[in-house]
Amino acid sequence: MNRYGRQAQEAWKTASPTRYSQIQNPEEFFTKLGEEAQEQVDGLLIKLAGPDPKGEGYLEKVGRLNAARNQAEEIVRYDLLSPPETEDEDGEGEYVNPSIQEYLDSMAEADKLREQLY
Repeated sequence: MNRYGRQAQEAWKTASPTRYSQIQNPEEFFTKLGEEAQEQVDGLLIKLAGPDPKGEGYLEKVGRLNAARNQAEEIVRYDLLSPPETEDEDGEGEYVNPSIQEYLDSMAEADKLREQLY
């Protein structure tokens, strides 16, 4: 299990113990969730970082890439790894993670604009 899976597992244990207890195989569930999170972070990081600007120095690039990774992890953590925000008394409350599609669409449009500038 990668670090994203472990983070999600700990968050679910703390914030949503009823739902956590209903997961039949937590190791498998959080391993797969962590792998999916890693894929999403990697994809978002590339989109958020964008192309290397002309004249960008090493430290500027490191800063830009670190900022993009942090932002990608924050988005994925909120969208994919967060446990249900609330639980009904019977634990049957429905929770739907918010979609990041709108955000990805806006990033795609920003990429198109960047391409026009270069």
